Parts: sequence; structure tokens; C-alpha cells
Amino acid sequence: MFIKRAIAQDILEAAKHFSALAVLGPRQSGKTTLVRNVFTNHAYVNLEHPKTRDFAVADPEGFFEQYQNEYGLIIDEFQHVPELLSYIQIFIDERKRPGYFILTGSQNFLMNEKISQTLAGRISIHTLLPLSIGELKEAALLPQSPEELIWKGCYPSVYIDKELSPERWYQNYIQTYLERDVRQLKQVEDLQLFRTFVQLCAGRVGQLLNLSSLGNDCGVSDTTARRWIALLEASYIIVLLQPYHKNFNKRITKSPKLYFVDTGLACSLLNIQENSVTDHYLRGGLFENMMIVDFYKRAYNQGGVPHFYFWRDQTHEIDLIIDRGTSIYPAEIKSSRTISQSFFSNVQYLAQLAALNPKDNVIIYTGDEHQKRTMGQVIGWRDVDSIVI
Repeated sequence: MFIKRAIAQDILEAAKHFSALAVLGPRQSGKTTLVRNVFTNHAYVNLEHPKTRDFAVADPEGFFEQYQNEYGLIIDEFQHVPELLSYIQIFIDERKRPGYFILTGSQNFLMNEKISQTLAGRISIHTLLPLSIGELKEAALLPQSPEELIWKGCYPSVYIDKELSPERWYQNYIQTYLERDVRQLKQVEDLQLFRTFVQLCAGRVGQLLNLSSLGNDCGVSDTTARRWIALLEASYIIVLLQPYHKNFNKRITKSPKLYFVDTGLACSLLNIQENSVTDHYLRGGLFENMMIVDFYKRAYNQGGVPHFYFWRDQTHEIDLIIDRGTSIYPAEIKSSRTISQSFFSNVQYLAQLAALNPKDNVIIYTGDEHQKRTMGQVIGWRDVDSIVI
């Protein structure tokens, strides 16, 4: 079963203009399936295979000669042999063939920097996160309730294999991440301690990042906590939502908020069972997490750069600020199924403070109604993809 990905159109358009494309994202987000379905005539090679990787390292010229063809080459998990980028640069400069090299990678550790240094102006970079709500709807796979989606998460494998238990899949995913990705890094010497750190992060979804608190609870220094947070962000486990920088003459928070790229992964780390999401104390934070990350997915799928923030002063907080350049659009995320007038209090406050049009205020909630009010509109969780970003 192939689930149509919204990013495919942007990738095809980029392939008309750039000789190389990089599709980055977490493991199992669907990168390989996507590029092999989009570029059906390209040769394919996977650098996860030790023999193939050894070949590429020992004889890069012979490697490219063997896989050279009329259409192009997909290099899966290219981060294992970053030295290939220099040879790709030479090939591109000599032959200039649009859409020839398609690179995928599941580790973002220094990859963007290396790509930018070696292939600047020659490569288009794309980020593929797990399935968005819009993609699940189009494939008729969207769960019936937000709680089910929170627990099940959005990784394609969970939906493609109907017999697969999400619990088992996420347990294996976490183990693979620790054993194959993290173990390779010298800054993580104690995998069990690092796993505890990741679990502590999962318990803080939707909260301000407090490195001292995380470090103390895990028994590591602030410096180690900061380094591990950077590692989690670079390997597409977490997203840090930054505070909006304009203070409107108010004292505002400067720390980012912590979210997981996938709520199913967070639920697995917290040992939250399928039927316990509704009553769990983190339900509100997990729902907020799911909605926030869906905006990131849509931005990346459209080939854009996310310009999303939150805003908080001493007494008010806005869960999401969408910055469209000429103006900002505030959105509040509520885990209630019943619409309340109080939902609008914070967005109204910011609209007055920043001279915004109150009709641009958005409330996202766990119900299904869509209402347009003078103070803003209310949108159910299923239709979050209708909000312009």
C-alpha cells in the first residue's frame, strides 16, 4: 500500500531546476518509498548496507561509475558516506543534469551544513515528517478520534500494516534509534541514561524547555542536557517551538517549548496505553503537540520554511503564532470538545495589543464544528489543514 505524500509535487518541481535533491527526515517517515515512487527510473543504492558503504568509501569513483545511468541515482542514507558529496559536486558541475541525484538521510547531524558547504546552489533540500492529518484524510486512514491519533501516531508503517501493533512498532523504533543512531555518537556514553532523558522529555510535551530541571531529574549537567536536546532535535525526535520575538512592550518568555515530532512515540515512551489517553494528565499537552507539529508538516510539504512561534507574557499565552511576513495570526489549541467563550480570551488580548484583525483569530479544538464568530473562527481537529499558513 502506497500512501500519497503531499510533498511529492514540490519535489518534482525542484527536480526540474536542481541537479541534486536531498530528502531528510526521521527514520521510517517514508523517504525511501516516496523517492522510489516519484523517481521510478532512477537506480537505487542503500548505504545502510555495509558492503555497499565500504565500496563507496574505498572507491567512490568506481561506485559512481557502476551506478551511472541515463535517468539518475537515488542514494539512501547518504549520511554514512558524506565524502560522496564532493564527487557529486564534480559530476554536477561537469554534466548539469536536473534531478539526477536524489539523496535521503535520517540523521541531520551536520548534514545541512555539509550539504550547504559542498553543494550550495546545486541542491534542493526537503524535509519529510510522518503523515499529516491531510494526508491521512486523503488516504481514508484518519482515526475517528483525536485520542486514537495521539496514541497511534502518524508513521506510515503503523497504517500500512493493519496487523502491526503500534505499541510494538514504537518500542522497536526507540530501540533502533538508540542502537543504530545514538550509539554512533561519542557524546552519548550511557544509552540507558539517555533513554531516561528522552522519557523525561516526553513527560514535558507542550512545556517550556527547562534544561536545569531536565538535567537535575536525569542526573546530568546542564551542558549535557543542552547537547542531548540538540541531538534529539537533529535526529527528528523533538521540535522546539521558539517564542515570538516581539514583546509589544511586555515581559515575554524567551525559552522555547518542547514537542515531539510524533505523539505515538511520546505515548510509547510514557507507556500510555490505547484506552488511557482520554483520562491521562498529558492529554491536553499531547493534543497541542499533535496540532503544532501538523503545521510543521504542512509547511515542509509545501516546500516552505516554518515560521511558527508561541507567545507568552506574565499573564497570557498564545499556543501558536503563524507569521506570514506582513502580519501574524494567533491560534489557540483546546483539548475540550465543547466550545466555550473563554477560548477567545487570550487571542482577543493579543489582537488588541498588536492591533490585529480579530477575525483572523483561530481556535482549534477536539470537536467537529466549524464556526465563524466576530472574534475569530473555531475549527475542529480534522480540518486543521484548512488553515492557511
